[in-house]
Amino acid sequence: MWQLFTFPLCPFSRKLRLLMGEKNIAYEVVREYPWEGRDGFWQMNPAGRTPVLFDPARRHALCDSRAICEFLEETVERNPMTGGTAPQRAEIRRLVALFDENFYNDVTAPLLHERMKKRLVLRQPPDSKALREAMKMAHGHLDYIDWLVDTRQWVGGSTLSLADLACAAQVSVADYLGGIDWKGHDQARGWYAVMKSRPSFRPLLAEKMEGLPPPPHYALVDA
Repeated sequence: MWQLFTFPLCPFSRKLRLLMGEKNIAYEVVREYPWEGRDGFWQMNPAGRTPVLFDPARRHALCDSRAICEFLEETVERNPMTGGTAPQRAEIRRLVALFDENFYNDVTAPLLHERMKKRLVLRQPPDSKALREAMKMAHGHLDYIDWLVDTRQWVGGSTLSLADLACAAQVSVADYLGGIDWKGHDQARGWYAVMKSRPSFRPLLAEKMEGLPPPPHYALVDA
């Protein structure tokens, strides 16, 4: 069985976990906090980032969420999440990059730093200005998600795809950290409620970061 090295609020690991859930791939979560700098983890991934997917039988480690997702798409035929025509696949990959990079840099990373790392690692108070800016940026991204789900069945097109998983992974971490204001974003909120109701999402909603509880609405499917 695969071992997935991650911590509960890693959005890139969440994307991978959603993909593995949709493909019905068994795995064991191994808790890893990259900021601790454990030698064994850096030997598996010299970049020092989660996720790392490790095969104990072959002693082989896969690193980088996009590379791992591509590997699973290529090796596991069940429920392809990067399907369709070449232009459709290009659109899915474009959106995955958008959420992995832009949403993460604008929203998820600042929230993780201010509300998780400062609290649990640095023992410092959050910067309210940085939090306000992250939440402001979140509104812009939610506007775009509103438009996407208004103009197509799913975020990436006519079927559920890796674009939905990447988007939901980032949104879920931001929501856990209290950085999402759904007011005025009914389309995005409805799409996210559908994502939360999927069986692949249940393990994420049940998992908590030690010392950092989520808001009461976080695990409610219709909230």
